[in-house]
This record gives sequence, C-alpha cells and structure tokens, in this order.
Amino acid sequence: MSGRSRTAAIVGVGTTAQGELPGRSANEIAAEAIEAALRDAGLDKSRVDGLITCKAPRTTTGTDEQLGQLLGMNPRFGATLDYGSANFSLHLGVMAVQCGLAETIVLAYGTNQRTARASFGVGMGGGSEMAVRAGLVHVAGPAAMAFRRHQHLYGTTEEQLAMVAVAQREWAAMNPLAIFRKPLTVEEYLAEPYVAAPLRRSDLTMISDGGGALVLTTAERARDTRADAVHVVGVAEQSAFRAYQNADNLMRPWLGEMASRLWSESGLVPDDIGAVYIQDATSVWVLQMLEWYGFCGLGEGGAFLAEGRTRPGGSLPVNTNGGQLSESYMWGWLHMCEAVRQLRGEAGERQIPGLEHVLDCSTHDFLKGAASILSTHPR
Repeated sequence: MSGRSRTAAIVGVGTTAQGELPGRSANEIAAEAIEAALRDAGLDKSRVDGLITCKAPRTTTGTDEQLGQLLGMNPRFGATLDYGSANFSLHLGVMAVQCGLAETIVLAYGTNQRTARASFGVGMGGGSEMAVRAGLVHVAGPAAMAFRRHQHLYGTTEEQLAMVAVAQREWAAMNPLAIFRKPLTVEEYLAEPYVAAPLRRSDLTMISDGGGALVLTTAERARDTRADAVHVVGVAEQSAFRAYQNADNLMRPWLGEMASRLWSESGLVPDDIGAVYIQDATSVWVLQMLEWYGFCGLGEGGAFLAEGRTRPGGSLPVNTNGGQLSESYMWGWLHMCEAVRQLRGEAGERQIPGLEHVLDCSTHDFLKGAASILSTHPR
C-alpha cells in the first residue's frame, strides 16, 4: 500500500466514429478506441498493467474482459463495472493507481447498442420495481416529473430549458465527431412534439454506437510520457440507493452533498472552473447540476441558461462537445475525452482559451453520482 500518496494523470484519449457501426461487437469498437488512446499517449500496450471496462446493468451491452483477448493483454489489474460511466471508471482507476495495484491503466467503453437495437425500456437500480409499476420504464418519465417539480418550485419555463439543447447544438456544430450538427433554435425546439411532457426529443439522448478510451497513469510516469498530461485533482461520489425513500429525490439534493465535499477536498471553488461537462441523459440533468454544483443558486438555473451563459462565448461553457444530446450517447466517455482535449488545447474552433480546470460530473439517474476535477496543474 506504499502507493497511497500517488496522484494520477490522464496521458491519452481515443475515440471512434459515432452513430451506426454495423457488424461490430462492443468489444471490437472499444479495442479501436484503446488503440487510438495508446497512440495518443505514445505508449505500447506492453506498458499497460491495468484494464477497466464497463457495461450496462442487466444487459450484455458494453465491454468486458474479452477485450484482453482482442488486444492480447494480460494486465495484473482488471475490472468490469456495471454502469461504469467515465467518472465511475476513472475513480476506480485513480484508486488502483494510488494503491499501487497498477501504474498504467486503460479505461474503455464501447457499444453497438444502436445497431443491436438494445432496449432501454427496462427498470434499473433500487426502487425500479415500483417505478415500472407506475409505467416509468425509461428515464424520460422521471426526468419529466423532475422538471415539473422545478417548474412548480421556481417558475422555470420550457423556453429556459430549451437553452440546454440549443446551446449544446451550437457547440456540436463545431465538432466533427457530433451526430447532430444542424442548428436548433428555441422556436424549433418548442415546435417539437412532447415525448414525455414537458420533455421533447431534443431533451433526450439518441442511442448510438461508438467507443471511447482513456490512458491513466501515475503523475510521475506521466512526466515521462507527455508534457501536457491532465491531472485528476479532485473526485467525489455519493449514492442515493434509498431512491424514492429520499426526500424530494426527483430534485436529487444529494448532489449538493457531493459537490460540497468536492470543493472542500480539492481546494477549488466554482469560479476556478473554466468549463463544465455534465453527463446529460436528459437536459434536466444540466439544469439541476448547474445549481447543485454552485454555478448559480437553487432555482436560478433557468435564468442562467436563458442568459446564454453556457453557449459559445458565454461565461461558463458547458458540454463543448455537444453533449449526449447532440454528439453521441456514450455514458460520459466523450465528455471526458473532450475535457482532456480542451485542457491540452486541441479542440480546434471550439477551443476555450486559457483553460486550467474543468469539472466533469455524472449520475446514474436518481441512484448515484460522481464528479471529477481535471487540471493542467498537478495537485
């Protein structure tokens, strides 16, 4: 356990094409992303001694240990997470590095969920049996109720919520990897029919194929790999496994507890953050997390969005890749890759100048959350 004092850094990212990738398994897609990430890091697979993969709970969608066979790797540390979104997988990797279980870890996700016609109309996690009995077999239902709750408490309007999708589409227009790049106006958004009132199609992700991967290593080894390594300087998680036993769980107040710990333990504050990446299964997540992480007050998210704060040229760029609403539905993996590329100054016309710290935050619906602060500076 002598490695506890080690800090971790991301030295490589890799992504595949997004959309429809017929005839390929999730593991094959992930293997392509891993190869790209290793090239980006300038490392051979022989230097890798850890592998973390992930898949969707209660499904076979996603990556698993077969990746070791495809890549010819036999790492000393390996794990497959159910719902291992980029943040949860990153945190496991950071812990493994700190404990000395591995020094260089590949984290990867690949999916063929679109061409395989994977179903997301199933209950997942604690309390799902009750939700299914109420007809809530997709995240759109409870997310719609969460926004109705926000409207009731604070008077938030659908026009204000529209700015999540509109702003992210503006960012996506500058991202060649994004699936949806056609401009979207508030008027066009409001003209869309409801999917689960008051949410429309543009408030929800589109199921897509694709892959993403990260290469994580010790800060010491990162110095020998590349000068522009991105350092993990803060992490936090919080469960809400009691689900709807929690008071006002639709509003997810436990996110505020996690945010407080993150700021306290990292020594940073919201004003230090130059860009935010929010795993946006729905647009409502963006509204809620802007408030709970302290970028605006509770109930002020609608006005914050309407003022254009998150748009290109705004004071707080959010999901500069277009997010899952416009780029691709990849469980936050593309958010993490985008955050790293932004911090390295590699984002082309959507590059944010002078970026030093970013926040990447995600949730598994109403059940748990995770957040990471990435920085150009070691802790």
